[in-house]
Amino acid sequence: MDKTIELVNGVKDIQAMPSVIVKALNIMKKPTASMKELGDIVMFDQSLTIKILALVNSAYYGFSQQISSINIALSLLGMVKVKNIIVAVAMKPMMASAGDKELWKHSMRVAAGCEYLASLTKVMDSDEAFIAGFVHDVGKMVLNMSNTKMYEKVLSAVGDGADILDAERKYFDSDHVKTGSLLAKRWQLPILLANIISYHHAPSLSSIPVPCNLVSLVDKVVQDNFNPNLIDKDFLKTLGIDFEDIEDLRKAVLQKAEVLIAELS
Repeated sequence: MDKTIELVNGVKDIQAMPSVIVKALNIMKKPTASMKELGDIVMFDQSLTIKILALVNSAYYGFSQQISSINIALSLLGMVKVKNIIVAVAMKPMMASAGDKELWKHSMRVAAGCEYLASLTKVMDSDEAFIAGFVHDVGKMVLNMSNTKMYEKVLSAVGDGADILDAERKYFDSDHVKTGSLLAKRWQLPILLANIISYHHAPSLSSIPVPCNLVSLVDKVVQDNFNPNLIDKDFLKTLGIDFEDIEDLRKAVLQKAEVLIAELS
């Protein structure tokens, strides 16, 4: 863990969560939180306003009418979805500067897939599933930003078939699960998100295994080098999904995710 602390402490740009996320999370914690308070964050940020309007009018949500008012857009989406969008948009620059340009896109694919599967199977709240999927690999930012060239070696090894945690430990004497867990503590993330970050590679070790299994499943499904043999068939059964349908599931998840990525890019 000493090496993990050293890695996290060494990346100054990642010490604090983006202020817009802090504001959004603080509003959501309040029992008397109002949409107006959350809306004020959005309306004073032109980029967020444009992205939310684009998203609410996209095929991702499929509303029948064209929506041009940000207030109407926010009320249609609801507080939790708006908060999730704020987090996804605000984290993009940090993830993009982390060296691995695909990190944000991968996080969005897992977020969209978790939201879709949670909505389909009702194993957890779909809004919680979205944010859980989005933050699962947050620890990779630390490794990327601490030594981009070294992390390229990790990605190259993974491309050649190595396990990502083994490759990270080889080059960094730590891994993205450990760095992510430390970040979750420092950022005081909710227990659910901290568990997802810590156990998405080992769901059975978590005290809340179902969300971790869901993220783990989607994480595997959206990979470019998707290997059906790595899927937990028992968990798939608990979701009521036939293993024979896994390719169709993958196609549906990726289609939804690409719409979301296009609108929030």
